[in-house]
Amino acid sequence: MKKIQRALISVYDKTDLLDIANGLAQHGVEILSTGGTARHLRDAGIDIIDVSDYTGFPEMLEGRVKTLHPKIHGGLLAEWDNAEHSTQAKVHGIDPIDMVICNLYPFEATVAKPDVTLPEAIENIDIGGPTMIRAAAKNYRHVAALTNPSQYSQIIADLAANHGCLSEERRFELAKAAFAHTAHYDTAIANYLTNVDSVRSSAIHRPSTDNEFTDNLTLHFKKERTLRYGENPHQRAAFYRTETTPGPSAAWANQRSGQPLSFNNLLDLEAALEIVKDFKTPACAIIKHNNPCGLATADNLQNAFTNALECDRTSAFGSIVGLNRKVTIQTANTIREAAQAGIKIDAIIAPSYTEKALRALSRVKRRPILEAGSLSDAEPILQVRNITGGVLVQDPDVHELSADALQVATQRAPTDPEIESLLFAWKACKHVKSNCILLANGTQSVGIGAGQMSRVDATIIAIRKAGEKAKGAVLASDAYFPFPDGVEIAGEAGISAIIQPGGSVNDEPVIEAANAYGIAMVLTGIRHFRH
Repeated sequence: MKKIQRALISVYDKTDLLDIANGLAQHGVEILSTGGTARHLRDAGIDIIDVSDYTGFPEMLEGRVKTLHPKIHGGLLAEWDNAEHSTQAKVHGIDPIDMVICNLYPFEATVAKPDVTLPEAIENIDIGGPTMIRAAAKNYRHVAALTNPSQYSQIIADLAANHGCLSEERRFELAKAAFAHTAHYDTAIANYLTNVDSVRSSAIHRPSTDNEFTDNLTLHFKKERTLRYGENPHQRAAFYRTETTPGPSAAWANQRSGQPLSFNNLLDLEAALEIVKDFKTPACAIIKHNNPCGLATADNLQNAFTNALECDRTSAFGSIVGLNRKVTIQTANTIREAAQAGIKIDAIIAPSYTEKALRALSRVKRRPILEAGSLSDAEPILQVRNITGGVLVQDPDVHELSADALQVATQRAPTDPEIESLLFAWKACKHVKSNCILLANGTQSVGIGAGQMSRVDATIIAIRKAGEKAKGAVLASDAYFPFPDGVEIAGEAGISAIIQPGGSVNDEPVIEAANAYGIAMVLTGIRHFRH
């Protein structure tokens, strides 16, 4: 056990600070402090010694230099059971510091501001704090390092139970948390600076415009909670997320009602929200196993939901619903009517809800209702996926296609209504696992063939799901047709127009097949694989 006799407190986040300070004072611990922390403690009637009085050296350089002094770091780093260390400390008047309570300038919160400048960001890089924390954590056999208010209650209890002492085991646990804290802080700084365009004093934080990815990628996520299980009940799982929100997302959505989210809920909610973000008009995506089984845009949200649902009512049982507008009572009632007709909806995510809508949807007590915030604030971010032993990073698939960019490949050009439907289907199909074939009437999906190893099979599935609605529908293929067979099947089903990338060595026979069935075919020159 180590008796705590002297503690240095210097914090930005003063949550529960008086609790730990009073706990230390009750055990006769001498408290050193700096700046605003010292004023806060003194105003609360707690006896403290200013670090500048303790070191005999004033704070300077507008507070940049406070604790960077041998009396501080000697007190933190000396091994007091080492005779040479003790002798040197005595010669230079250095006394032990047994505890550091420190948290850091809010760098991440600062750079999250939309118009933060580089000088503002730099000024919020803490130097003295990380140095003290690392020194204390390195010397955990003699020093306790507290970096989070959540630790205070346990330390207060330990001190009370052990007559003002802390065990080495506790100090080691604190050291591990301390190094994780400083590692995360340094990672946030490195990631920010990597994405700053220049070092000019007026530079504004924005993503780099070059084509290079950083040589070293460090990712840091904070555990939000342990999940009941993973994709299956025999798999353990936890949910981690970024320290600050990247914008509207399933990970940072506010859950307004319902049971805790599962592993699969989070994956499907993410898919639902990312799809509807892509559309400017009212949109609804109905997700099953990370694929849309229905997707539509319309003049209002309730029509978008109804049209999306009609694509595949059977698959919609046990689905996740994503919406891109505030949910009103009219839309909520439409969703409730579908549920009463036997469509089980497991969760809903939308930017916001009226109070009446929220009350109506929350009548299903277990169903999670999530509020993501305004989707107008959404900005594309890099996509990261794990593989064993590494990660893959890529730009998001945000390519916008206009009617003017379409290359008509067939004898018949599409009509204006067909073009509108083709562009909808093309945008929709990029959110479906490859191989994907998506059929649409207007801006409503009517049949989706997802995740097939063969494009022919994907075509057959999409047409089978559409049934009679396939006749006169348009078809989007996320990649080129390698052979004419898929187009021939589409022609037999009455498909009127096709949008696809082109670029196959068999483009000529594919186009000939479209001509034979009177299909208008346009080429995009890009593909939309989604693995």
